[in-house]
Amino acid sequence: MSKDDGTPMTFKMTRRQLVGATAAGLVAAPLAKAFAQVRVQVDQGSFQPIPIAIPNFVAGGQGDGEVSAGIASVITNNLKRSGLFAPIDQAAYIERISNIDVPPQFPSWRQINAQALVTGRATRQSDGRLKAEFRLWDVPAAQQLTGQQYFTSPESWRRVAHIISDQIYERLTGEKGYFDSRVVFVDESGPAQRRVKRLAIMDQDGANVRYLTRGADLVLTPRFSPSTQEITYMEFGGGDPRVYLFNVETGQREIVGNFPGMSFAPRFSPDGQRIIMSLQQGGNSNLYVMDLRSKSTTRLTDTPAIDTSPSYAPDGSRICFESDRGGKPQIYVMAASGGAAQRISFGDGSYSTPVWSPRGDYIAFTKQGGGQFAIGIMKPDGSGERILTSGFHNEGPTFAPNGRVVMFFRDLGAGPHLFTVDISGRNELQVPTPGFASDPAWSPLLS
Repeated sequence: MSKDDGTPMTFKMTRRQLVGATAAGLVAAPLAKAFAQVRVQVDQGSFQPIPIAIPNFVAGGQGDGEVSAGIASVITNNLKRSGLFAPIDQAAYIERISNIDVPPQFPSWRQINAQALVTGRATRQSDGRLKAEFRLWDVPAAQQLTGQQYFTSPESWRRVAHIISDQIYERLTGEKGYFDSRVVFVDESGPAQRRVKRLAIMDQDGANVRYLTRGADLVLTPRFSPSTQEITYMEFGGGDPRVYLFNVETGQREIVGNFPGMSFAPRFSPDGQRIIMSLQQGGNSNLYVMDLRSKSTTRLTDTPAIDTSPSYAPDGSRICFESDRGGKPQIYVMAASGGAAQRISFGDGSYSTPVWSPRGDYIAFTKQGGGQFAIGIMKPDGSGERILTSGFHNEGPTFAPNGRVVMFFRDLGAGPHLFTVDISGRNELQVPTPGFASDPAWSPLLS
């Protein structure tokens, strides 16, 4: 591929992008770009989703039609579920895209009020790889905003669709996307009295569910490392609960520790080198941090209260946690090394399960009061508290990698299901899972 002046075009990926692309057998190269005029104003009070047209990708050859349509469908669903885009029904299209190498007929797209247009093509190569190309167009300005081509194995077409979705999201919002990511959760099946709980993982849209444990022992609180595709979780077997590390890519599992008493809510530090958790001894519980290399453990709190559910700030300097040291569960913030803690929650009710946003700007929490369970966010100093959703039983918030969406689980009585809501509280959706599901944890971006 070459630039307009005929010189070769090179594409530089970050180390993280390169590792992610290589692991998936994915190679990316850019197409020509132009500057944007259309832009989603994410933080506007009177927000309107941007109308976007996403025709089926052009089939590059015989047998490519199913994958071409599938890529467009995944992109459409991703952007629609974000709440920031309003994909236009394909039945309204006037122009039928047959060649993505020529500019579209912009008047035809303006006529149906499209602000942005995505065109693409999927072609099986002679070496068996899949080549997926896309272009994003600013319809009012009649300009190409960005373009990219990817080479990957045919079975990775959904992954490519998520990556393209992220490219579109970032170009039109100015923020990183979150579609090329996964969610680990606890899959629940069977009658309520004999519920089987298995650790499972899926794409963020509910596809490609894979089970990581067999369900012989109870599993709780899976959490992703912010830096790697590793999970920490608790397992209750015959004795004391054990904390495990699980590598999603290799399937390897190792025990972190078998602690005396009870251990709760293990989470990774931002660099993935430590695990912070709550250990119960007697009638109280305190926070401890373990170095994963040396296995040395440091105590962070020493109170007669119940301190639990710790979560690191993205820069690793502070932690937030739940404590009843003031009489009922509230959220506190302190230095990651321990010391004095500052209470930041002061509303009516009890606050629990705090988790710091990857952006660092909010802490999400569960709030119980008046017979309701609410999912909310507040700033790290306790200001700006906002309830995103409330209901009979909501619990366990986890942030998308870009900090714009919160996933949680809701139990309406029969069993729990996963839901997402954006940080404005505008866009609440159920996440499809094979059965009941709880304790979600969102991964970092895969690329």
